Amino acid sequence: MEFGIAFKGDLDHKRMLAISRQVEAGGFDYIWFFDSHIIWSDPYTQIAASMQHTERVRYGPLVTNPKVRDWSVAASVFATLNRMSGGRMDMAIGRGDSSMRVMGKKPATLDTLIECVKAVRTMTSGEIYSYDGSPNPVFMDWTEGHQLPVWIAAYGPKALKVAGEKGDGLIIQLAEPGLCQWFTEQAKAAGAASGLDMTNYRSLACSPVFVGDVETGIKQTSWFPAVVGNHVADIVEKYGKDTDLVPESLTKFIEARQGKGADEGYDYRKHAVKESDNLYYVNNAVTESFCIVGPPEVHIERIEKLKAAGVTQFTIYLTQGNEEQIVAEYADKIIPHFR
Repeated sequence: MEFGIAFKGDLDHKRMLAISRQVEAGGFDYIWFFDSHIIWSDPYTQIAASMQHTERVRYGPLVTNPKVRDWSVAASVFATLNRMSGGRMDMAIGRGDSSMRVMGKKPATLDTLIECVKAVRTMTSGEIYSYDGSPNPVFMDWTEGHQLPVWIAAYGPKALKVAGEKGDGLIIQLAEPGLCQWFTEQAKAAGAASGLDMTNYRSLACSPVFVGDVETGIKQTSWFPAVVGNHVADIVEKYGKDTDLVPESLTKFIEARQGKGADEGYDYRKHAVKESDNLYYVNNAVTESFCIVGPPEVHIERIEKLKAAGVTQFTIYLTQGNEEQIVAEYADKIIPHFR
């Protein structure tokens, strides 16, 4: 089992660097940054700074999307950071939720996502690629040929199919083992059906955590199910409630949510913010299910279940305060159990 942390991008710069060093020393494998360029500060400049303070951990956006940057710009960023770090960059990508909707725009189509993945992978490796009707193909002869692992965020059946067929791994934004198993199996089945060897396919579950008493933990993490519900709203609206294409537990969860799709009933300016109005339909049981809260043994037991469900990496959304303490608790009491 790999372990990662994800910064929201709002921490003091020096504190972020200190935590980056702590994360690597504590045995974590990945440092991710939220990529929503209007709500939070740019992730790639912060990745570049953090890389100068680590030697081993890998980096990436969690998650980027095809519509906010020209694809050659994105490829150049990834290739540059790979050169700086000796090839320590991954790309996690989705259709684009908060970074697009906060501007009143729609996320990318899955076809656009597929082409973007191909384009950025190709250009980052230093190979020639033509796109968007450009008269001249793009060729970056300085990239050193690093291969870019790609993770694809997905909940819905069509997106899960794309994740299995086009990605090296799947991003799942919750830590409920049954749902993680369902999502992972859907993606792997799609890849296998297309003729791919899925033996080394990866699955990343991410959520906020709290090590300590459950009541405090729920208060610290209850913002997260609202984020998940917002992502799932469009899927339920599209496929309906009475279908096996979306797990029943997710459709029931958002029944109390105001509005139908993700464009309704959600304030993106308060995306991933504690105690915001977005939390009105979140209850304690859902928070405990989607996040991990409680003493260390609860975290170990849940991560064991995630591992059994096919999850290969658990990443902590390091977003709600006491960041150093959470990293220390995991480094001392939880990660060693899985080594």
